[in-house]
Amino acid sequence: MVSAKYSKLHESEDDGLTLSDRYFRRGGFFGKMLKGGAVFLLVGILLALCSSIFVDGFGYPLHASCKIDWVFGMNCSSVSKALEQQIAKWSTKDNCADGGEKCLYKLVSSNATTLLATHETPENHYFDDLSFQFTKGSETCKVYGFSTSETWYAVLDKGTNYCNLHNLITGSGLNNTPGYKETTTDNICTQFSSADCDVY
Repeated sequence: MVSAKYSKLHESEDDGLTLSDRYFRRGGFFGKMLKGGAVFLLVGILLALCSSIFVDGFGYPLHASCKIDWVFGMNCSSVSKALEQQIAKWSTKDNCADGGEKCLYKLVSSNATTLLATHETPENHYFDDLSFQFTKGSETCKVYGFSTSETWYAVLDKGTNYCNLHNLITGSGLNNTPGYKETTTDNICTQFSSADCDVY
């Protein structure tokens, strides 16, 4: 008489399934891994698709921030020095006594290729991180600027991150240099097209 254990072990010999098929169907380790991986892959694809749709439909970065490219018809050391001097000039709250946010800048560090700074909004005391990266051209200085809110949940900023950068350029007079050019768009600079830098 064949034992029940033996029969159960061999009962699938005629079910048309291979050993690996039966193993995965019965919930083996690798079977579970494959199923779990498929779920994570599907979730990842859906999240990426939703993010893409959101960005395209929303028209701004997912986090309040701004990227700007500039070209100045002067050497990079002069550009960097002008920015440092303007940051120092606007380091206290005095310049905001009559409104606006052209104040409370702080220099973090500066070298031949990079300048780092912060800006604090005078009313709500939000902090933004600023960076300027300098690339020397034949007769120009190319600068990449970036400003981002330290507040993790910030999405819209009324153009504050744009103004953080732009105000330093105009305040220092760098916008009046020969060959000056500023390039940015709403999809890389939050609310750039509606920014009012006399207010922010």
